[in-house]
Amino acid sequence: MTKVRWTENARHDLVRREMLLSPVNELAAALVVRKLVSAPDKLLGMPRMGERVEEIPDREVRRMLAAPYELLYEVLSDEIAILRFLHNREDR
Repeated sequence: MTKVRWTENARHDLVRREMLLSPVNELAAALVVRKLVSAPDKLLGMPRMGERVEEIPDREVRRMLAAPYELLYEVLSDEIAILRFLHNREDR
């Protein structure tokens, strides 16, 4: 694996999270976004560390927890694609 690529949906999730938190506490919003942006760095060394998402059997989609958030990502031959960042309490 050489790189992490954020999909449009994942970038939208980050922006949405910041927009939800900023009116309440801008500093907390910035810290949460920073935590979420840095979470996938761990995958560069161990891309298959996350649990396999069995509901998507034809692709290597995995989940990683960055409590209280869940990162969905796909392991590809040349990159790790970040698919979504969701709060554990969000409806899916």
